Amino acid sequence: MYEIRRVHLEDQEVFVKLYLEAYEHLSDYKYTTRREVKNYFRWLFKRDKNGFFAIEKDGKICGFGASDGNWLDKVYGRVLEIHELFVIPSCRGSGMGKRLVEHILSYGKSRGLSIACLWVGEKNFLAINFYKKLKFEVVGKWGKWLRMKRQLTC
Repeated sequence: MYEIRRVHLEDQEVFVKLYLEAYEHLSDYKYTTRREVKNYFRWLFKRDKNGFFAIEKDGKICGFGASDGNWLDKVYGRVLEIHELFVIPSCRGSGMGKRLVEHILSYGKSRGLSIACLWVGEKNFLAINFYKKLKFEVVGKWGKWLRMKRQLTC
């Protein structure tokens, strides 16, 4: 089965490798250099290390999800912001992404939050449909990004 655990600073190199693999075909929505991805990892970790998770199968990390229970949204106030979520291609279709999102949403509920939000690329149709199946709805657009949200009581 799968195990979900909190991310440690020592996971940085694996995060960088898997991030670049997961986003290989989404050139419009990714960091492209190892340095940028390392900086991104450190930013995610500093924002809310308790909301940053890795999902493993047989001891091998297959994906990451980074949420932020300290986020202040200009429209909704304090929300659970999902900054990052990916599963590497070889592990997709196994339910890992859904399981990771459910774990993140539970984390938000444990923080007393009632809304979860995220940004997704407007042409990343796989991700948009994935989030819609998990009861997220599109509530706005900024440039090439769509804003999605859902209630945590669903």
